[in-house]
Amino acid sequence: MFDMKTQVLLIAISAFLISCTKETKLKESFDLQKEKERVALVLEKYVIANEDQNLNLVKEVWAAKPDIIVFGTNSDETIIGWEAIREALNKQFKNIESTYISVRDQRIYINETGNTAWFSEFVNYNYIYHDKPVKYEGLRFTGVLEKINGEWLIVQSHMSIPGSPVE
Repeated sequence: MFDMKTQVLLIAISAFLISCTKETKLKESFDLQKEKERVALVLEKYVIANEDQNLNLVKEVWAAKPDIIVFGTNSDETIIGWEAIREALNKQFKNIESTYISVRDQRIYINETGNTAWFSEFVNYNYIYHDKPVKYEGLRFTGVLEKINGEWLIVQSHMSIPGSPVE
């Protein structure tokens, strides 16, 4: 029927076509733009929660799990687990007021199976601390969200302050 070379070639072509079909099916199993918009809404909700100092709203955007993590702006600021994050935010909210946050250059990416997203954005963070205005511009905020029971929730974040080199 077919010689050995032809059979190997047909098998290779078939394997290639099957892998292309699987990749296409994975990418078509969800609406990428819609999912990016859903992630953007979660991130917007997080901004509003911080501006309003609303821990209940914060809880709606973070996965209430013991292994979630926040890296803050201080080198020793690593907060692990929902309870620790809630406690840290509660302490923060008691010490600041009149928070205003603006976001620019937001980028959102979603993996091919549609269950993990990551983002980066620049943040301007303004608030009143002990009756004095505080202003941070160009903070870098990154993180990871996981789709859990059909809802996007933050599972990791990192905020850093732009530094300048020491001369």
